[in-house]
Amino acid sequence: MNLLGNIIWIICGGFVMAMEYFVSGFVLCCTIIGIPFGLQVFKLGLLALYPFGQTSIVEGGSRGCISILMNIIWFFFGIGIALSHLILGALLCITGIGIPFGLQHFKLMKVALCPFGRTIVSQ
Repeated sequence: MNLLGNIIWIICGGFVMAMEYFVSGFVLCCTIIGIPFGLQVFKLGLLALYPFGQTSIVEGGSRGCISILMNIIWFFFGIGIALSHLILGALLCITGIGIPFGLQHFKLMKVALCPFGRTIVSQ
């Protein structure tokens, strides 16, 4: 079921969304100060490419001050990304057939809001 969901996701716009994340991550990594943020955008891109069968978890142990500070800085820029996933997820959940895809947008929204200290794992 995960394979079928991922294939439909990629055909219906997941590939384009993932490529946008990858290009944005590459642009951020071109600057020294943007490398930590670019790596988090790559994380979003991988999750956006194959969302079915993967989830994000908070890494174990203490996340530390740097992770919290980076999430605060990220929040001001990532709120737009998170809101776009919220709107797309809500629109897809209105239809009966789009509910599984809407739930994947909600998963992406959670990572887009607070990516530092999270790891993408297979379910």
